[in-house]
Amino acid sequence: MSRSWRQHKGVAVPLYRKDIDTDQILPKQFMKKVERSGFGKHLFHNWRYLDEEGEKENPDFVLNESRYRNASVLIAGENFGCGSSREHAPWSLADFGFHAIVAPSFADIFFGNCAKNGIALIKLSFQEVEEILRYVTDNEGAELGIDLETLVVFAGDKEYHFTLSESLADRIRNGWDDIDLTMKFLSKIEKFESSLF
Repeated sequence: MSRSWRQHKGVAVPLYRKDIDTDQILPKQFMKKVERSGFGKHLFHNWRYLDEEGEKENPDFVLNESRYRNASVLIAGENFGCGSSREHAPWSLADFGFHAIVAPSFADIFFGNCAKNGIALIKLSFQEVEEILRYVTDNEGAELGIDLETLVVFAGDKEYHFTLSESLADRIRNGWDDIDLTMKFLSKIEKFESSLF
C-alpha cells in the first residue's frame, strides 16, 4: 500500500529545467536496494551534494535553500522523468516527501510509476507553469494546494484545472499499488484456482 491522499497543501520548490531524467533524479549508484525507503537522501544527489558521500551540500542547489527544505510540490520543466523506466526515481521523490509535480509534460512510463507511489503528476500549459513559477519565486514560503477530487491546483488567488485519468487518480486517492489492484479480484482468483483442482 502506497501513501494515499485527496487534498494536499505544501511548499512548492522551483526546479524549472527541461529533460530532467531518472538518472538525474536518482543516480544509478543508489539503485542497489529493493525496498522503497531511504532513497530520499539521494534525490538529485549529484546536484544536492559536492561529494559522493552526500555529506557536503551544494549551497547553490535549490533544495538546499532553507525555504525549500520541506517542499512537497515540485515545479519542473518539460519532459520531466525521461530516461530509464526504473521505479527507483519515483521512490526517491516520494521518500523525500513530494506529493505532486507540476510541469508542462512528463515521460509516459514515469507518469504511471509516480501514481503507484502516491505522486500526482500535474500537466499544465507552459504559460500556467510559468505563472505558478513566478508566484512561488516571488513569495517566500509560497504553498500550492492540490485537490484530487476536483483536479484543481490553487496558487494564491488563482486556480488551475488539470486532467488526470480516473485510474491514476484512484491509485493516489486510495494508495493502491499493482498488488492492491490485483487483490481487488481475490475472490475471482480463488474461484478460478479452485476450479483447477
